[in-house]
Amino acid sequence: MENKSLIIMVGGASSRMKRSLKAISDHRGVMDNIPHKSLIPVGKHGRPFLYYLVKNAVEAGYENLYLITSPENQVFQELVSDQKLPAGLKVYLAVQQVPDKREKPLGTADALQQCLDQYPKLKQTTFTVCNGDNLYSVGAFKDLRMERKAPNALISYGSSGFEYSDERISKFAVMDISSEGYLKKIVEKPPMEDIPGYKDETGELRVSMNIFSFYGGDIYPYLKNCPLDPIRDEKELPKAVGNMVMERPKSVLCIPRSEHIPDLTDAHDIQLFKNLE
Repeated sequence: MENKSLIIMVGGASSRMKRSLKAISDHRGVMDNIPHKSLIPVGKHGRPFLYYLVKNAVEAGYENLYLITSPENQVFQELVSDQKLPAGLKVYLAVQQVPDKREKPLGTADALQQCLDQYPKLKQTTFTVCNGDNLYSVGAFKDLRMERKAPNALISYGSSGFEYSDERISKFAVMDISSEGYLKKIVEKPPMEDIPGYKDETGELRVSMNIFSFYGGDIYPYLKNCPLDPIRDEKELPKAVGNMVMERPKSVLCIPRSEHIPDLTDAHDIQLFKNLE
């Protein structure tokens, strides 16, 4: 297994981020010309958040970068053409088109499917895929490049390593993992009273932060056949993964890590990155 490709989802701006920016005078207008949170300037030099995420990927040994964007992706095109991302990666843009009669994209499973359709070689390779608004560590990226006993994997984060409040952690997706370390299911935002039942034998609650590694040929059918979420009306990647492990037990290995993952959920998070070089 050789995993040299990273896919980052940077398809659209967060409505929650936009609302919170408008409420804070120092950040009003920040998102006016920015299509995604990953392009918000952070750190000492005002680089886009995406720069630091890609920097970690380069350090972890990735060589190919695929950015899944929306059709209005001029800013991303300029970012690539002006070479404003860390050197060391070949960069490709995949565009998630919105289906006819819909006003918004069809979800993260659809985004990944469209990327694989636009770059068919990914269907015969192993790659990593993640969100564009979480600053995953070099170590996490390296973990998903290591040889493993299953064709697919994801990082299972121990919630005790987070610096988030219990309330915020309760909104994450928890993982049900077998004694052998394979994913059994992902449970999105379970009721608070059910959370203790998902703790592992060490008493740790394992959480998915949407960083996966797939063999393209394995995940593709589940992306294509992923049902619409009845509430969000989108095809969600965790649901596609859940369907795969239901049909193919031991197909997704859970790789444990314990560390904090800074993210950009709302405007108050921007100051967390002020010291980035």
